[in-house]
Amino acid sequence: MRLGVLDVGSNTVHLLVMDAHPGARPLPAHSHKAELRLAELLDADGSIGTHGVERLVTITHDAVRTAEDKGCEEVLPFATSAIRDATNADAVLKRVKEETGVDLQVLTGAEEARLTFLAARRWFGWSSGKLLLLDIGGGSLEIAYGMDEEPDAAVSLPLGAGRLTAGWLPGDPPDAADVKALRRHVRAQIARTVGEFARFGRPDHVVATSKTFKQLARLAGAPSSGEGQYVQRVLSRTSLEEWVPKLSAMTAEQRCALPGVSEGRAPQLLAGALVAEGAMDLFGVEELEICPWALREGVILRRLDHLPAA
Repeated sequence: MRLGVLDVGSNTVHLLVMDAHPGARPLPAHSHKAELRLAELLDADGSIGTHGVERLVTITHDAVRTAEDKGCEEVLPFATSAIRDATNADAVLKRVKEETGVDLQVLTGAEEARLTFLAARRWFGWSSGKLLLLDIGGGSLEIAYGMDEEPDAAVSLPLGAGRLTAGWLPGDPPDAADVKALRRHVRAQIARTVGEFARFGRPDHVVATSKTFKQLARLAGAPSSGEGQYVQRVLSRTSLEEWVPKLSAMTAEQRCALPGVSEGRAPQLLAGALVAEGAMDLFGVEELEICPWALREGVILRRLDHLPAA
């Protein structure tokens, strides 16, 4: 069957169309993406402003039409931290449903972490042993650990690259004092969770998903996306630590000129790098591997698990 996953994230609204059936890996058939940056469109009271809601409705309507055009039998719509944390989330969800017919399911942070972990486990398989997963989105950082398809521990922290950039790094390039303050904040937040994972022992394999990690790995010399999904891509802590001060000294425009960095993500890249560096340091990770699958694939896989076998 052809399924669509509509992901309303903190940075983008992304419709991923996939051909899938139980027992087989989902094959991407079409991708429709629009930048929204909800994490940066919050009003002072934490609500999504009128402009952001109108943009969300328009983009969701376009995504639904695209799903119909591409022959999707079912669309699985969900939203993550930007809507989850908005003070007017219920009103936003109601308006989206009334105007587009889409009933967005808001994932909790733990659900987001578990579904992303499922995707990573299916991608790397049982031979990868105990997995530690890191995922940096626009609004939150997800961390999950486990031996099976359901993680033993899963947490979500409000450390997304878009959220932190909007709240902590107003300058371009950012002020050194702001960078230092954000670094201290990030590490304090992550440090609170380390003990919860340490009791399970060291992981056999550390993996990361998300655009932020992919771009950081590309800066560190990983192959470009044009070389395909199956090329191994890794990011070492040593390389990341070398890049953080360089990114701190750059404007967003200068970051755009770096390999693999998009214009839309360039302003957030420093905040994302500080989160990645803090997580790798505090969890004692010297090197991690980039996983091509993430939350959207996890949603598809979970849906397929509930379909009867052919």
